[in-house]
Amino acid sequence: MRLLRSFTVLALATLPSFVHAQRAGLVPAASTLPWPPVATFSILGYDPTTGEVGGAVQSRVFSVGNGVLWAEAGVGVVATQAIVDVSYGPQAIALLRKGVKPIDVVKQVWEGDRDPRPVDWTKFGRQFAVIDAQGNVAAYTGPKATDWAGDKQCTYCTAQGNILAGPEVVNAMVKAFEGTTGHLSVRLLAALEAAQVAGGDKRGMQSAAMVIVKKDGGVWLHNDVVLRLQVDDSPEPIKELRRLVEKAASMRRPAPRDNY
Repeated sequence: MRLLRSFTVLALATLPSFVHAQRAGLVPAASTLPWPPVATFSILGYDPTTGEVGGAVQSRVFSVGNGVLWAEAGVGVVATQAIVDVSYGPQAIALLRKGVKPIDVVKQVWEGDRDPRPVDWTKFGRQFAVIDAQGNVAAYTGPKATDWAGDKQCTYCTAQGNILAGPEVVNAMVKAFEGTTGHLSVRLLAALEAAQVAGGDKRGMQSAAMVIVKKDGGVWLHNDVVLRLQVDDSPEPIKELRRLVEKAASMRRPAPRDNY
């Protein structure tokens, strides 16, 4: 297996523009923000055996799948969360489509953010992650994302979250992804489950989603969507997501290399 480099983008927090914003009083403490913070954790991953790339997310918000995950077969997957600017998703996909590396995608998208609402929706609170169709990853967690917030990478995956119990949540996600065998959907699901066992969201659970793509990988002709699942409102969204993943697996015609 050819190992591909993984990246985490942390230096953005020390950009001169951040220092200027702090001195100007444009970056408020999370406790003073006039909107309720949304707790979210997600994982993006790649399977070099099948060529599939995907992501999964859980959040204490209604219908998290409608805004966090963005994917295009042969291009990559993006997760945008915390103080969300949904445009990060399509912007990042467009750059990946041009062949821009994930670490540069993160840098370009964040630096291009004009921060139109610095007081109540600051760009320094954004969190987003990128994985390309070859499994290269990068992530950014802003210094104003609500604690605990952070990200962790491994070969072929990146885990990130905010308002979490602590760093053990993202650590558990990566460990579960690397230690689980089988279809990519099973590995992504295992990461979410491990995150919840490790403490998960401090505010609880409400919704979950998963998307996996591959060129012509779907069940219909010219269908690039291997799997797209959403649990919009549930007291146990990860449990319901498991039911859907297992249902999909039971209907999928397994290839000899798949291990369910």
